Amino acid sequence: MRLTDQQRAIIRATATEAFGSGTNVWPFGSRADDSKREGDIDLLIETDQVDVDAIARAEISFLTRIQMKLGEQKIDVLLDYPSRKTHSPIFLSPSKRAFCYE
Repeated sequence: MRLTDQQRAIIRATATEAFGSGTNVWPFGSRADDSKREGDIDLLIETDQVDVDAIARAEISFLTRIQMKLGEQKIDVLLDYPSRKTHSPIFLSPSKRAFCYE
């Protein structure tokens, strides 16, 4: 995985700050593949929050905080939550569990 231990710790802590303690974070895309170079940071964040407005506020808070902590870089976030009606294939991938920042 092409994220340092410090970056992983910052991502995990920031996700917990923004979304609460029931949060899991999985990297995917090029940063989850050691054979790839460069690329943005793609994160799947799973929260137990159900209020869509609260989730939107938490996402904005997360993105603001993570930019301040990691510096300016391209970070893409996908959110999964109990009240979500549709799911992208990445949500259903069992391999995502291999990279969980729990």
